[in-house]
Amino acid sequence: MAAAIFAYFSLTVFVIQPIGALPEGRILVTERVGKTRFLDSADAICERELGGVSLLCRSMMMGKFLEETTVYFRLPYSETLYSWSTGGREYGR
Repeated sequence: MAAAIFAYFSLTVFVIQPIGALPEGRILVTERVGKTRFLDSADAICERELGGVSLLCRSMMMGKFLEETTVYFRLPYSETLYSWSTGGREYGR
């Protein structure tokens, strides 16, 4: 139980939607930085912080996030986790 609580408050499961540079998508398990949540994505951060998603915002959020964090694991993309991170909203690829 303590491990689950520790993971929830100190890790982020960051979902990268399939895009041109990464056509298969990816899930990264990282240390939590900034305003990230346990389950998050660049699209979810753009929506929370700016009220919408654009290619520029998505690129900037992914770049900033990857620059500031340590990646512990890389996993295959999950459409379900992406959908959970965005509250069920779909944003174009």
